[in-house]
Amino acid sequence: MTKHFYGWRKSRHSEPNGHCVEAGQAADGTIGIRDTKLHHSPILEFSPREWRAILESIRADHA
Repeated sequence: MTKHFYGWRKSRHSEPNGHCVEAGQAADGTIGIRDTKLHHSPILEFSPREWRAILESIRADHA
């Protein structure tokens, strides 16, 4: 069964041409990530804990 993700948000680092990475959330808290450059982009799914770890790692690299 495919999860329904809602509240898709663009990355603040998106290209001005509309191609971007978006994050959405499913009712169970799963975070979905998709690439809008691809017409049928797969959605990568992360638990809230996995998503926090990814964001913390990215922020640490930019500090």
